[in-house]
Amino acid sequence: MVSLGPGFPEYIIPQAKAALAAARVVAGYRTYIDLIEPLLTHQEIVATGMKAEVKRCRAAIDRAYAGEQVALVSSGDAGIYGMAGLVLEICAARELKVGPPGTAGEVDFHLEVVPGVPALAAAAALLGAPLMHDFAVISLSDLLTPWELIEKRVELAAQGDLVTVLYNPKSKKRDWQLSAVRDLLLKVKDPATPVGIVSRAMREGQDAVVTTLGEMLQHQVDMQTIVIVGNSQTFTYGPYMITPRGYLNKYQVSEESGGE
Repeated sequence: MVSLGPGFPEYIIPQAKAALAAARVVAGYRTYIDLIEPLLTHQEIVATGMKAEVKRCRAAIDRAYAGEQVALVSSGDAGIYGMAGLVLEICAARELKVGPPGTAGEVDFHLEVVPGVPALAAAAALLGAPLMHDFAVISLSDLLTPWELIEKRVELAAQGDLVTVLYNPKSKKRDWQLSAVRDLLLKVKDPATPVGIVSRAMREGQDAVVTTLGEMLQHQVDMQTIVIVGNSQTFTYGPYMITPRGYLNKYQVSEESGGE
């Protein structure tokens, strides 16, 4: 499993680039394969479209089981809404013996998850420091999770005053969920609560805006957007969102006192 980070090749970690270079087969979603095309030279490409996750994971596992060096790519971090979980689920269902490189004893093949920069980290970097304190991450896609459960998670995150990161906020077919979530949050949060909306972080077409919970629906959002809703302490500073960790209050640091 090779994580590609948010998009631009500059944000792929060296270990991931080495894994791609060593691979005989590179499998993945066609859009992600296109993003790393400059890094691919000799590899055989196995690409599939949307909603073919199981198919490409099975194909990658079959090739690895046959003894080939395979890199199954995933955007962001493969272990965060990526393919790592599905690969391991399929291996467990098949009762395959897998383990990381160097595993003692016999295995059907070695499996390693190479980490990457997740979309939430890329988005947060563009917004400044919105995730400096506790936060929850919730996907608004109800394709695999019942909407009632998503609602409950949003409500509990709001009641716990957690910064809330929303993945998959809107698509062509799912165009009402973000509005419903905004209404849920407004039952607990102030309409002036800062909200960061980041689309295509660290890739072509990147855009970041800081707005408020009351006005967030006025901005363009799609499946390549991350929405970060602040907590009760989050504030804005120019183009940035800041969620204080509490250092200044605890240690009474100020420019006047000369503290650090």
